[in-house]
Amino acid sequence: MNKNLKPYLLIAPSGIILASIMIVGIYNCIVQSLGYFPQIGMNSITLDYYKEILGEATFLKSLLFSMKTSLISALLSVLIGVILAYLLCQDKYSNFRTYILNIPVIVPHIIVVILIIFIFSKTGIISRILFNLGIINDSSQFLNLISDKNGIGVILVYLWKGTPYVILTTYNILKNISGKLELVALNLGASKFQSFIYIILPLSMSTIVSSFIILFAFSFGSYEVPFLIGPSTPKALSVYSYVNYISSDLRKRSLAMAINTILSLISFVLLIIYNKIFYKIYRYKL
Repeated sequence: MNKNLKPYLLIAPSGIILASIMIVGIYNCIVQSLGYFPQIGMNSITLDYYKEILGEATFLKSLLFSMKTSLISALLSVLIGVILAYLLCQDKYSNFRTYILNIPVIVPHIIVVILIIFIFSKTGIISRILFNLGIINDSSQFLNLISDKNGIGVILVYLWKGTPYVILTTYNILKNISGKLELVALNLGASKFQSFIYIILPLSMSTIVSSFIILFAFSFGSYEVPFLIGPSTPKALSVYSYVNYISSDLRKRSLAMAINTILSLISFVLLIIYNKIFYKIYRYKL
């Protein structure tokens, strides 16, 4: 057997099955979003559902909410993660690497949601501590971080998982950057901050940008976190799609599929950007 073909032939059975499931799912999503749902008597192709969903104020609010929470969580994760990764590259902080990374990485999102509720809700640990200290007179005076319209609780969950991911992706890059470059900058009169901004950061920028895109795309399409601790109004876009999908009015499934198609298109654009970034990284390494 040709050695070049052997790996592809070995994964072909499972690959064909997975590809078939994905293709069928994408096909059903697209045709139903176009109003073709013969099981309930919808037999014509139309763009009316896209026009309806794009004209809804609720959809636009949900889109902005998903964009905002995804953007803020991704930016904060990258900012905190890069700083911590840089500190962990220093010998005096390297022993903390295991403790900072392992716990957040192994804890799933659902458990983090429960922790956020226990800690930051109006009846959570922090609220009770402030009450016992006499800082607040009632739990209702505590800042609402769960199911709030700003999505602070959702952002906190994404930060818990996103920051360690950024540290993992940038740590090895920062370790491989020659320390002599920073020493040269320091000898020429630059401060630690200036060497980080003008030398370390530009050399690792491609990895940082790709990490941001991955985190943004994941948060933008995530469902379980905004469903559990997100606000009821506005809903995250994925939750709004689910609400339409489970509606007793089966015609709303076409609206849900239109939302899913828009989500997929945005994710596809992010994928193209992600690939272009890695292509530039590959060319740079060559």
